[in-house]
Amino acid sequence: MSTIKSTLVRDIMVREVVTISALETIREAMRKMRRHGVKSLVVEKAHPHDAYGIITYTTILRTIVAEEGDIDLVNVYDVAAKPVITVPADLEIKYLARLMVSQGLRRIVVLRNNELEGIVTINDLVGSILEMAD
Repeated sequence: MSTIKSTLVRDIMVREVVTISALETIREAMRKMRRHGVKSLVVEKAHPHDAYGIITYTTILRTIVAEEGDIDLVNVYDVAAKPVITVPADLEIKYLARLMVSQGLRRIVVLRNNELEGIVTINDLVGSILEMAD
């Protein structure tokens, strides 16, 4: 039986991460989110030494409403959070939980050897902890 002390990020992460190029428009990001049923996209690195980013529905809404951004003219790189906070796949989830709570994060990107490995949302984390409690 898994416990919070023995469970690693790799055990609860979603491996099939939906990504987007920083050069795509906000409209394309919205289409991709809807098509894949996700609320965020990981923004791809432009080159090997670049950082990953993230764009969320909240970011998009803020851009459209607050800044009156045109979703066909604004690119993902204009509004994405970059660099995104990341964790290694072999981190214990108790540390993941501390980081997410202390930083107010709803999702976190998982890397292995500086390459995208997965993503964990607060729902994934809470669901896993609840399963362990049963």
